[in-house]
Amino acid sequence: MSRLSRTPLSVLDLAPIRQGGTIADSFAESVALAQLTERLGFTRYWLAEHHSLDGIASAATAVLIGHIAGATSRIRVGSGGIMLPNHAPLVIAEQFGTLETLYPGRIDLGLGRAPGSDAATMAALRRDPYAGAENFPELLAELQGFLDDERPEQRVRAVPGQGTRVPLWLLGSSGYSAQLAAREGLPFAFAAQFAPGYLHEALRLYRDNFRPSALLERPYAMVGLPVIAAESDERAEFLASTARQKFLGMIRGKRTRALPPVETLDWTPMERVQVEQFLGASVIGGPETVRTGLERFLELTGADELMLNTDTFASADRLHSYEVVAEVWRA
Repeated sequence: MSRLSRTPLSVLDLAPIRQGGTIADSFAESVALAQLTERLGFTRYWLAEHHSLDGIASAATAVLIGHIAGATSRIRVGSGGIMLPNHAPLVIAEQFGTLETLYPGRIDLGLGRAPGSDAATMAALRRDPYAGAENFPELLAELQGFLDDERPEQRVRAVPGQGTRVPLWLLGSSGYSAQLAAREGLPFAFAAQFAPGYLHEALRLYRDNFRPSALLERPYAMVGLPVIAAESDERAEFLASTARQKFLGMIRGKRTRALPPVETLDWTPMERVQVEQFLGASVIGGPETVRTGLERFLELTGADELMLNTDTFASADRLHSYEVVAEVWRA
């Protein structure tokens, strides 16, 4: 049995909005993808918190998690992640305590530090611009207190939430969250889907410094990565131009909805290097290329689980990509 076939696979969804599409289309397509990947045997379906971005519809992350969980029956549904400094820990505990009560044993709470937005949006969120840099461990402890069993001296309780023990994950793209997850004995997810540069060092820090906890006896590292699978390498590379256009737009300061794939990109050599840095962990190709790429990625990282993010223009291509991956995985 190959390493790939023994490794759980999961899904990261940003509920992308495509050019010419609607937010309602995006939500319907997320439901279709969750239902498909549940049938294919994927473990988790996570949604990410972003704000004020025209191409991403997952801002009300907890609401969308409930929608997806209600449309599925087995797959775990969660956040990849909720940006903890954007919210009061009590509110997060109430939201996810409600979700866990509605869908017991199926909810994950992945937490990050970044704002998921720009400075103006941070101000609209009433977020302290320095939040997360210094007080993230305190916010995490407060949230844990609202999800654990009630303490005798506790004056404020999360209702729902208290005693639900929703599983917590720490997310990151640097060493900070890796070391905090290690210290707290929590599972760790690294965002190589857009920031692969620090991946190996973050995994090393997490594993070397891990302290067993009541929640986790040994380190558990999940890695997010971009994957686009199709019937051929040529087709997959063509479809990948949608993701490349997105990152090219970010480099140029222009955030747009998902754009149709193109045969060639109008970019400078420097812009191409920058885009490929964002997508450096990508696995793109036909079945055999994807099989080889995922096996190689697992060999290099030792990841306990892979969380795939597939960014294509058409929903049908995204669904098909996960079907191709599942065929490779089962084989």
